[in-house]
Amino acid sequence: MTRFVHDDTNVVDPLGDADAEAEKGRKHNRAKVGSGRPSSLLYTYGPGAIMDLPQFTVMPTGLDDWDRIWNRRDGIPQIRAPRLREVVGKMLNSRDIQLRPHPWQAKKISMSSEGNDLGVPARVFPQWLRCTGCDMLGSLSQFDYHNTHPFRTDLACFEHGKCTGRRGDKTRKSTRRTAVPARYLLACVNGHLDEFPYELWVHYGKPCAEAQIPALKMIDRTAGKGASATIGCASCGLSRPMNEAQGEAGKAKLPRCRGRHPHLDAFEHCGAETRLMLVGASNLWFPATQSIIVMPESAEETTGELVNQIRVALGDKLAKYRGNLDMLRDLLDGKVDVVELSDTELASAADAAAEPPASVEDQQAFLRDWDPVNLLVPEWRYLLKDPQWDHVGDPVSGLTLSKRDRHADLRPEISRVLAVERLRKVNALVGYTRIDDMDRVGDLPQRLAPLARSPRPAWTVATEDRGEGIFLQLDEGKVADWEGRVLTDPLWLAHREAHQRNFAGRFSETAKNIDPDTRLKPPRYWLIHTFAHVLIRELAMTCGYSAASLSERLYAWPQAEGREAAAGMLICTTAADSDGTLGGLVQLSEPDRLQRVVSSALSRAARCSSDPVCAMRTPKQPEDFLHGAACHCCVMASETSCERANRFLDRRFLLDLPGSRLGFFRRGD
Repeated sequence: MTRFVHDDTNVVDPLGDADAEAEKGRKHNRAKVGSGRPSSLLYTYGPGAIMDLPQFTVMPTGLDDWDRIWNRRDGIPQIRAPRLREVVGKMLNSRDIQLRPHPWQAKKISMSSEGNDLGVPARVFPQWLRCTGCDMLGSLSQFDYHNTHPFRTDLACFEHGKCTGRRGDKTRKSTRRTAVPARYLLACVNGHLDEFPYELWVHYGKPCAEAQIPALKMIDRTAGKGASATIGCASCGLSRPMNEAQGEAGKAKLPRCRGRHPHLDAFEHCGAETRLMLVGASNLWFPATQSIIVMPESAEETTGELVNQIRVALGDKLAKYRGNLDMLRDLLDGKVDVVELSDTELASAADAAAEPPASVEDQQAFLRDWDPVNLLVPEWRYLLKDPQWDHVGDPVSGLTLSKRDRHADLRPEISRVLAVERLRKVNALVGYTRIDDMDRVGDLPQRLAPLARSPRPAWTVATEDRGEGIFLQLDEGKVADWEGRVLTDPLWLAHREAHQRNFAGRFSETAKNIDPDTRLKPPRYWLIHTFAHVLIRELAMTCGYSAASLSERLYAWPQAEGREAAAGMLICTTAADSDGTLGGLVQLSEPDRLQRVVSSALSRAARCSSDPVCAMRTPKQPEDFLHGAACHCCVMASETSCERANRFLDRRFLLDLPGSRLGFFRRGD
């Protein structure tokens, strides 16, 4: 179990600080320093990430500090998604975990103070700043914070109050100049992040010979060209360029990791190698998320949710009053709805709630065997059922389905079509990684950085999106026959070898004992993935939504133990607004329109402006790219649309192209 060293006196409590100032009769500016959409706070700027504001950068804190915000409310909203909550609870070793939205409240009028006591707490990070007037490099305490306009967050900044310019002429009148974040950090593969030790760096690991607190400068005249700055000490005259810390040679000159988690204000034992990182680096923070399309709850899921609510509501009282059903009903009144439960059902639920948590061995076995496909299987099974009539809706999940007839000219490889008129998608954050993306980490549970100091967090942040979509199912028999042909083809063998090279060259060192073939998506995935991309491009031309707002959810796996084979896709669009979307995508599921969309999409996919280069692209030694006949001119989509970052794509699996006869949609069918 991880042990954190934390200073409890150094907590982030902005609203508590403001209240303390008010009690002393002092005015305090409650102006927030920035804002972000729920999706950006989940996928880009979550706890532990660095968020760019106009004048400085901040880091959202760990969930422990968010509790002080939530405690200002009598009730805390939760997002209901039993299937996702159970998986997240196992991943975070907290079976009673809650899924909560970001702390936010809408204002009835723009000038209202409603919701001012809700928000995401953050601390300034990095806390080394550079004066833009004189290049002085110093810690946060050496600069003044300026934020006097409550409605202009862009004016909030740190200033050097006595800047004398780069010449250092002390006879001239000093001025106030803006300070900006010093852009260098240290990171390690275990998710830790630390300030760069500028003072030790410029003095080669020794203290300054002339001053106890040396006067440092960061001279940077070529911004945007990597580690181009030079750190100088005005006290002793030493200087050292930052480019010495770059690359493999630079690693040996950097200190070992101290195990710092700035968002938790905590340290843990680490000692791993560190590497130089820039504040705006794209590999500074990779979210680890799990998401589901919420389907109507099974009886097992409903019972599991009830058991969880009883366990959370009663806590330690459960063991004491477990056999007294009348007392249980009184204690649960107003907390959990058990009015319609019989005594037998209530007793059974109480017994289940009192069961001990899973053992450490069971927890480790779950994490070792976990496959994200497991979240997709229940969705696939439910979508295989035809709704009894049109507009069949479920009030709890919000899912509304209608079956669509197949057009006579629709490609025979497409066996079923469903209009998903309304859907609800829930996304939960379970942690993050640094340097390596989560799908490039072999031992993800060990490399996952925590969101809270507690080893069993009570909740995690989640978002809830509503929207619409089109579900297409392919003929399993034809997919299986086609897949059998592909697996023995030289093209597939070339992709497999490229994947092995990619795995060896780009995956974390900790993944070296994993068989690369277990991470290679099967041919049917390449087929359905490519088909989804060309459909997204075509749908965007007529549905009223941009291509970037459409996303894919792929159900593509061969038969395995515990799950049947799947071959289908859901093209959907979602929005965080409670009203969802406008129906333009669902309209294209009507037989005539869908037939035209599919026909046109396949016709466009047959040619690319980069052909014949694109059509004949096959990875060869030493190339390790994970796509074939696919490029931004024909197939590739924006990162908001693609679940695999434009990997595992090849038009030759979709259609017969010059030199290849592997197309699933055969010409002349």
